[in-house]
Amino acid sequence: MNKNYERVYKMSFATVYPLYIQKVEKKERTKEEVDKIIYWLTGYDEKALRQLIHEKTNFETFFAQAPQLNPNVSKITGIICGYRIEEIEDELIRKVRYLDKLIDELAKGKSMEKILRK
Repeated sequence: MNKNYERVYKMSFATVYPLYIQKVEKKERTKEEVDKIIYWLTGYDEKALRQLIHEKTNFETFFAQAPQLNPNVSKITGIICGYRIEEIEDELIRKVRYLDKLIDELAKGKSMEKILRK
């Protein structure tokens, strides 16, 4: 496993979550929209998400325990952090980048309908 990837695998979701919220609130979007994106992507509900944050779950466990990755994730394409999402071979890193991409789209003002690939 790539050393940089290992760092992401062990990174606490609880550490990154407030950064997602900060990023979108600067652009007049909301925590509720961030949560909606997470629910859509992972299948988690509010109670499960709060528990994962409380337990400081790492990204590896966060995605491994996700009830169901949304069947439309293949529609999330483009470049994030200099990498084309659809070309990322490491499955966990690709899932993390899906989430990053959706949060970026929210911060850039896209409608929730487009973000959630409806």
